[in-house]
Amino acid sequence: MSEHDARPGRDLSTPPVAAAPIEIVLPIEGMTCASCVNRIERFLRRTDGVTDASVNLATERATVQVDPAVAGRAELVHAVEAAGYAVRPEPAVTAGETDPSAAAEAEDRLRDAELRDLAIRAVVAVAIGAGIMALMLTTAVTGLAMEEVNAIALWPATFVQFWAGGVILRRAASAARHRSVTMETLVAIGTLAAWGYSAFVTTWPHALMAAGIEPVTWFDSSAVIVGLVLAGRYLELRARRRTSGAIRALAGLAARTARVLTEAGEREVPVAELRAGDRIRVRAGERVPTDGVVVDGASAVDESMLTGEPLPVAKGPGDEVIGATLNTTGSFTFRATRVGSETVLAQIVRMVEAAQGSRAPIARLADQVSARFVPLVLGVAAITFLVWLALGPAPALPWALSAAITVLVIACPCAMGLATPTAIIVGTGRGAEAGILIRGGAALEAAGRVDTVCFDKTGTLTAGRPVVEAIEVVAGTDAETLLRLAAAAEQGSVHPLAAAILAAAAARDLALPAAEEFHSEVGAGVRARVEGRALLAGNRRLLVEAGIDLTPLEPALGAAASAGRTPVLVAIDGRPAGLIAIGDPVRPEAAEAVRRLRARGIAVRLITGDLRAAAEVVARETGITEIDAEVAPGGKQAVVAGLQAAGRRVAMVGDGINDAPALAQADVGIAIGTGADVAIEASEITLVGGDPRLAAAAIDLSGRTLGVIRANLFWAFAYNVVLIPVAMGVLYPVAGILLDPGLAAGAMAISSVSVVLNSLRLRRVRLLT
Repeated sequence: MSEHDARPGRDLSTPPVAAAPIEIVLPIEGMTCASCVNRIERFLRRTDGVTDASVNLATERATVQVDPAVAGRAELVHAVEAAGYAVRPEPAVTAGETDPSAAAEAEDRLRDAELRDLAIRAVVAVAIGAGIMALMLTTAVTGLAMEEVNAIALWPATFVQFWAGGVILRRAASAARHRSVTMETLVAIGTLAAWGYSAFVTTWPHALMAAGIEPVTWFDSSAVIVGLVLAGRYLELRARRRTSGAIRALAGLAARTARVLTEAGEREVPVAELRAGDRIRVRAGERVPTDGVVVDGASAVDESMLTGEPLPVAKGPGDEVIGATLNTTGSFTFRATRVGSETVLAQIVRMVEAAQGSRAPIARLADQVSARFVPLVLGVAAITFLVWLALGPAPALPWALSAAITVLVIACPCAMGLATPTAIIVGTGRGAEAGILIRGGAALEAAGRVDTVCFDKTGTLTAGRPVVEAIEVVAGTDAETLLRLAAAAEQGSVHPLAAAILAAAAARDLALPAAEEFHSEVGAGVRARVEGRALLAGNRRLLVEAGIDLTPLEPALGAAASAGRTPVLVAIDGRPAGLIAIGDPVRPEAAEAVRRLRARGIAVRLITGDLRAAAEVVARETGITEIDAEVAPGGKQAVVAGLQAAGRRVAMVGDGINDAPALAQADVGIAIGTGADVAIEASEITLVGGDPRLAAAAIDLSGRTLGVIRANLFWAFAYNVVLIPVAMGVLYPVAGILLDPGLAAGAMAISSVSVVLNSLRLRRVRLLT
């Protein structure tokens, strides 16, 4: 036993207890294709303590679940380096590590530098390649012999090969040192073969001429291939940056400074220095710097960045405000409740980043193929070379080299690696812009396959808060007097129905007299004396026990029951005076949400614990025909499970704690963002703001994203399946067609860029119009 192991207090007989896994995200440098992704994942998963690892080519990030008691960031970085790649240093953020906009800007600066370097190298390589080609085609004009042209072309072609193409050669060499092959391996072997053969021909032309081989060179092709490959990489990276524009847009909404009120007066400080409890002033036209609660003043706040709703929301003392929303009119002071990484904006950015770094199950086939793709292409290129060398027209060597180089250059594993992640990035980003937060690729794919949507009623299809919907009076009483007296009596109650009555009185600007002898009857209602009159307000039992004849109110009671409303009966001085019908109004967007789902061929069902009469009212107003009413929380889960047993793919939309079991049971749980945290945690999709139309929009967006993924995968496979045989020369015996290596490089660049551009179509999807 070593001295280190014998530290005092260490119990060597007890194995260490595994800690809960943590998530570490690593920005990876040097990935170019799906083969790179598979190799890095394999090395990370072999690391002790790693429970799962997922690498995303489009975001160039590895997301690793690891036991912190066994391994940390250093061990993961070592695994990535052992695979032949590098971990990019995190960009420095001067405004504080919790400032998402500063982090995004720092990342953008790194990307801009990378893009500039690629652009310069690509332009120089293509320009030199075009110049060499022009020189070779104009020998009759220049009077130069081909040997002289080759001697001139050798030096610029060598410069392109080892300067412009240096990034490709270094990555290929790194992969070779780690006994791996990647996209760079194919390009490096192809261009080095073209340049090396040309350099040999230029240096020793007579050796080939003695063997009967014409001294043909490919300096122009090698330079153009390098240039087009780099140009394709440049266009691909630019397009990939556009796919993650949603995160940059969200992060860019954050305010940079805040006006903090202190004993010494108002002081402007960076947002990163805010602390919970700070009192902050926001003026008209400014963004709210962090989350909090209004303590003084009033205004209207534009929350469209969160909810997608264009109309500003009125805010006053006690109301919550969210960081990055826009104060439109008045000035107010609020107390900070969440700062830094705890704000809603920061959580949304993290959620979107996690979703964009995830992988959809539909990508498994591409993963399996790409893991073997590069070695397979190398083998095909070798076979192509040997077949042309043996059977090609004389002189066979140049033909064999040209065909093999074309195979190496045209093969494109990039398109397969980008097919799924780029679509997920754009799809989840577009959803986030509209208030739809999708947890990952698996959730997105599951939502795209849904054929049945189950809605909870209260708080999902309805507003989730009671409001006065009707006032019925008996002869001798008017509605305004009845409401004024009932509200006066209810001032001492904390019941939600009492709050609805008080809100209705406030909306009518009714002056409420003081109530005396107030007494609350649990589960029944209240008694009080108002303006000298004895007043009862409550349910049927309260009035019946008081000996009051309810015959005059029976028609109104029946009407309230059929409408699914809760009646608050009112009696004055021992006589029935009327009733106040309270309901939970259906959200104005609910019917449209149901209509949109039906238009997609999706069945819609209402599941609620409320009375059937109330459920039927909501169903009539929204157009739902299938109802499960008076269902317990466990019963909701059972209904969902029953639908799944019948072969349905079910999405459950809910907002409350009692919806959590059903949300977890469903193939896709969709939580209304205004609801309980436990409901949101149990769901795969969160709708910020509570608009039920977003449920239909989320399913529509998921279906469209799934369609783009399928199209991308088809193109990626079809491109390689069709063009690799053409590059081998299968059409040459029948049609005399043989691809030029330069054209092959252009086709390869176009294939990967086209996949990204196809994914970018999702940015134009209209979700709520």
